Amino acid sequence: MFKCIVIFLTLAIGITYGRLEVANEWSGGFQGALVIPVTSEITSGWKLILQFNHAAWLGDLESQINNQIFTYKNKDWNAQLSRGSEFRFEFVASGGVTPRDLVGVLFNGQPINMGSGSVVVPEVTTNPTGSTSTFSPTFNPTGSTPTFETEAPISSTTAAPLPSMTPTQVANSTGATIVPVANSKYNYASVLHASLLFYEAQRAGKLPADNRVSWRGDSMLMDKGDKGEDLTGGYFDAGDYVKFGFPMAGFTTVLAWGAIDYEDAYIASGEINQIRQAIRWSTDYFIKAHVSEREFYGQVGDGHADHASWSRPEDWTQSRPAWKVTAGNPGSELVGETAAALAAASIVFRKADPAYASLLLKHARQLYDFANENRGSYSNSISNAADFYKSWSGYGDELGWSAAWLLRATGEHRYQLEVEKHYMEFGLNRQATGFDWDNKLAGVQVLMAKITQQTNYRQQAESFCNHIVRQAPKTPKGLVFMDQWGALRHAGNVAFICLQAAEIGINTQEYVDFASRQINYILGDSGRSYLIGFGENYPQRPHHRSSSCPSRPASCDWNSYNSPSPNPQVLIGALVGGPDRNDNYEDNRGDYIKNEVATDYNAGFQSAVAGLLHYQLK
Repeated sequence: MFKCIVIFLTLAIGITYGRLEVANEWSGGFQGALVIPVTSEITSGWKLILQFNHAAWLGDLESQINNQIFTYKNKDWNAQLSRGSEFRFEFVASGGVTPRDLVGVLFNGQPINMGSGSVVVPEVTTNPTGSTSTFSPTFNPTGSTPTFETEAPISSTTAAPLPSMTPTQVANSTGATIVPVANSKYNYASVLHASLLFYEAQRAGKLPADNRVSWRGDSMLMDKGDKGEDLTGGYFDAGDYVKFGFPMAGFTTVLAWGAIDYEDAYIASGEINQIRQAIRWSTDYFIKAHVSEREFYGQVGDGHADHASWSRPEDWTQSRPAWKVTAGNPGSELVGETAAALAAASIVFRKADPAYASLLLKHARQLYDFANENRGSYSNSISNAADFYKSWSGYGDELGWSAAWLLRATGEHRYQLEVEKHYMEFGLNRQATGFDWDNKLAGVQVLMAKITQQTNYRQQAESFCNHIVRQAPKTPKGLVFMDQWGALRHAGNVAFICLQAAEIGINTQEYVDFASRQINYILGDSGRSYLIGFGENYPQRPHHRSSSCPSRPASCDWNSYNSPSPNPQVLIGALVGGPDRNDNYEDNRGDYIKNEVATDYNAGFQSAVAGLLHYQLK
């Protein structure tokens, strides 16, 4: 039964009163509608600002400050409001807020104060299925995505923001219902620290003065394009030295997603600067690789020649080939994923470095248009990549994924229409089976559920996570087992995706518990740690060239590969591939299925760890 509980606000618009209608409330959020009588003709548009007394979440808007002040603007179709009508703004608020936490409203620049009107405390409703709501959320008079656009910071003379608080302070002051982590015996902050050290160990190019991995040095400074373009930098993919652009962009998007939504975890752990640096090491390289509007270098290094050698990257002296995609030889998966990475990274740097964020967004827009308007599989244009990272899922998921990230980064309705077109053309509403460097379907569905709160996207996200949590195969010790090659990578990825679904109130406790089980299995609940340098009995012989080499100037060759001894250098923070479906694992350098490491292995895992720490901070 639909409930409607009315809370009155005194509005400073003439002598009129507005009201907040609460249609449904649950622990940590509510569905409401702000209704404001229009006392004079509005012909040139409107702006609405909502302020909460602590961190909230309203859809997934970029026009916000400290997750407390949210700005909305009209679109062309609703810019005019007639005198005597009622302006009705429907929304869903979550993140631990109640209707009482809405403390300020501005409508077309007029401050609206909380007056002495009647305030009714709404009842809490519970959905017996375990999810947070059974209604179909709507946000504006058409029921479509909220009208919003990126705003400059709001002046204190317009709406006085609350005192600045760190995410930890916000979490401690909310009074929201705590979602407990099922098992928090591991130090997740230390795990983030370790994982970020692994990314530093994978850097190519000229290393910065603050390099923290003592056994790594400058490498591959000869990398360049056909016309001599500087292609130094970026990341080595795994235990080798090829720079595969497609998985590099994929892991960068996932790292950025975690940095955006779990920023409090990175701040509390003291790793906020490190995660930004890790992301920027990728994005600086992508900008270099985007040598013209429809020309992008997607790979440096021949995978076959690379795999025929076992040595340090610092000792490599041969020139390396570079492959690019163009309008005539397109690569929609590669370019679309890079657009997604740059769009997500622009959000990461929006406050820390606004000029850089704008540059990232510029390249993201151009690359999305390139991917969409010059369609074709990158595997056909870069044949060498097809032998290692062939796109099996096609490029439809990357087109939807990149459009969704541009929607989140810009708030522009154009990109929502693009997502919807890709949904129709490529059947993106189908059941997802996983989430990895190639297949972004589950990511698109969950991201769009977060951005829009629309029922169709929420249902797709819930269907995926219910399958993963309740039905997907598990090992005897509880690891969700999706593929033998890099099994832990897949577990970390789906743990992160389902934490994202939990964040918007979909079976929250169940999904957080699932993510905890997967991450804690990796960290030691299985009987050993699979994260190098962390916990008990961690792997010591990963399939990884540079860490298997003795300290310089000693030579490094296939004798290092064949040595039964542990790797001389500890590759701190690297996640190995992991066990088989029966939890069996051997620490064998020659086993690249179970014991190789890769930059994409760590990304979903690290972001899931940040998510669990985020819940601990609440």
